[in-house]
Amino acid sequence: MYFCYMILVTGGTGLVGAHLLLQLASNGQKIRALYRTEEAITKTRNLFTAKNNSNFDSIEWVQGDITDIPSLEEAFSGIEIVYHCAANVSFEPKDEELLRKVNIEGTANMVNCALDFGVKKFCHVSSIAALGTPKDKEAITEETEWNPEVRHGDYAISKYGAEMEVWRAWQEGLNVVIVNPGVIFGEGFWDEGSGKVFKSVKKGQPFYTKGSVGIVAVEDVVKAMTELMATDINGERYTLISKNFTYKEMLNIIADSMKKSRPSIYASPVMTSIAWRLDWLIASLTGQKRKLTRSMARSSHNAEHYDNSKIIEKLGFTFGDPEACLKQLSLNYPS
Repeated sequence: MYFCYMILVTGGTGLVGAHLLLQLASNGQKIRALYRTEEAITKTRNLFTAKNNSNFDSIEWVQGDITDIPSLEEAFSGIEIVYHCAANVSFEPKDEELLRKVNIEGTANMVNCALDFGVKKFCHVSSIAALGTPKDKEAITEETEWNPEVRHGDYAISKYGAEMEVWRAWQEGLNVVIVNPGVIFGEGFWDEGSGKVFKSVKKGQPFYTKGSVGIVAVEDVVKAMTELMATDINGERYTLISKNFTYKEMLNIIADSMKKSRPSIYASPVMTSIAWRLDWLIASLTGQKRKLTRSMARSSHNAEHYDNSKIIEKLGFTFGDPEACLKQLSLNYPS
């Protein structure tokens, strides 16, 4: 539906954005990507190289920042389709202001520009963190209500706030779709996000919790986004989860694939409660980045189940094999 239109991608130097650019460029589409620094483009270029894809130079890179409206004017000129992948991901309490500025204010700037420049359709990459709070042991769906009285982490609040800006723009006439991926796994970004899991297992991760996690391959996220944008669907959001794993199940698959020992020590809520406090103390004394925060410790024990049936029923969407994805990534992890 939107094949011949000029497309703007934000977050093209991150995991989802880079893989989205890879697919769009491979399809011969006209793309403009926002970047902040030249150094940030390196990982995206390396991804194209690793995939033996020669289409990197077809991308028009424009320097800008979603929190700086004047810098967005050049980026939006002539744009008809927008994929908004840019976001700040952090679970450190000290980053609360940054999360709100980038994720909420930045998204507000993006949808406002989309309205001003007459964009035809806008795809926003949100997160399962922005979905609602289930009652009892119900599965979480797109319709699960957000409960403001329940304790939410700063990242979740910022992603929920970003969605509110998108829905506000939708009410003002912008055609939108929102995707809510779980933990996204993919190649090329091993030092951030889910890539750190492989590094941890490689070093011999001994601990596990009894919580669960909904995972999805980045290829499935990109596929869902482009398929949704090729339809007339408007004003809907979709949970992108290929499977709900316990943390132990996920770590075992990776450990087995890497030929490392499986985690064998159960980290109880009491243990993780002590651990995040010690981590805070060490970070306070040394100035190093937090490895375990209170919200991370708490979420590691949550046994939540996410329902992906909406996109399957609406698009006939098929997710790839998540176990095969984890195994392949484990084998591809740089030594």
